[in-house]
Amino acid sequence: MSGIRVLVAGASIAGPALAHWLCRRGAEVTVVERAPELRPGGQAVDARGVTKEVIRRMGLDAPVRAARTETAGANTVDVDGNVLETFRADDDGGDGYISEIEILRGDLSQVLYDDTRDGVEYVFGDRIAELTQDADGVDVAFAGGDRRRFDLVVGADGLHSALRAMVFGPRERFVRHLGLVLAFYSVPNEFGLDRWVIDFQEAESGRSAGLRPIQDATRAMAMFSFPSADFDVDHRDVAAQKDLLRERMAGLGWLTPRILAHLDDTPDFYLDQVAQVVMDRWSSGRVGLLGDAAFSSSPMSGQGTGLALVGAYLLAGELAAAGWDPEAGFAGYEGRMRSFVEANQEIGRLHVRSRDVPGPDAEPSAEPEWDLELIERAINGVELPDYAGVPDSSHLGATVL
Repeated sequence: MSGIRVLVAGASIAGPALAHWLCRRGAEVTVVERAPELRPGGQAVDARGVTKEVIRRMGLDAPVRAARTETAGANTVDVDGNVLETFRADDDGGDGYISEIEILRGDLSQVLYDDTRDGVEYVFGDRIAELTQDADGVDVAFAGGDRRRFDLVVGADGLHSALRAMVFGPRERFVRHLGLVLAFYSVPNEFGLDRWVIDFQEAESGRSAGLRPIQDATRAMAMFSFPSADFDVDHRDVAAQKDLLRERMAGLGWLTPRILAHLDDTPDFYLDQVAQVVMDRWSSGRVGLLGDAAFSSSPMSGQGTGLALVGAYLLAGELAAAGWDPEAGFAGYEGRMRSFVEANQEIGRLHVRSRDVPGPDAEPSAEPEWDLELIERAINGVELPDYAGVPDSSHLGATVL
């Protein structure tokens, strides 16, 4: 065992994925999560290209596929429900608009947690209150009163990362709002949904409403989006978020009123801005960032999960290959990830731009050009080293030599 002690903030996707690889490389890992338990539901996330290889190397291909939504494809419809365009899950070798591996964020989080829970210390209902680092380690004070020392700390706590604000500065420096807001929540499947996503977009307003199937056929996932030049609703004030959604969706046709009727009964409501995180560096001393905390590409890229899983593999591998030297390990990770991140962020911006809503006196903006080379770089444009010679255990409970 290396004896390296690593604290990871965040237990959604990036955090448990990093915990998996850190344990396999010989580290002792603690994951702290502000929420009292894993959060269910959420948007459907995808695995494409190189991300599928990371899942295979984790030994999780079977459980991830077993938890898929098994969505066959997507239909865009008009206000009367007439199909305008169809996308299939087997398009582009399973790496298209609807990917062959599509899974609810909460379900993927559960798979990753189940995989790591026996070899990782999880602390729910707590958070990092303050930290101080020196040349040899990081002293952490938790909100619950505990004080501990770690060799490395990694923030995998999402777009609104508290650790990023604590170490790197206020969110305004790094978070770029893209002018769109998304909402998701589960509803009873009273709409006859059967393995097909249905998406309605109102061109005049830029608003959209949709439904997607989930594994529980008695329920469905509702999806809404609307343009918003700014966004000032507290990301923890759910009541205010629901009020905002009702206000912005008022008058939208199709099935919107029926879907909104379930807003107060849903157990898993989520609403947030579409935003990216842009940083010159993802580390400072012995503290690093991963996933949306470091390089959110926004849900409009369809690749946020891919960036988290690939980033986790590379971060753990580069740190171990550098003998756990933070300067060299973090630099190697950033060097391998940067181009991959930038390609996916560009995809996210292009997707938002394709839904631009011109003002009453403005000319419609030109449809953005989708560069096939850029798309390929966003799906497969990163090397996965084998890290020969670096300790590895395919089972988290095994002894790492």
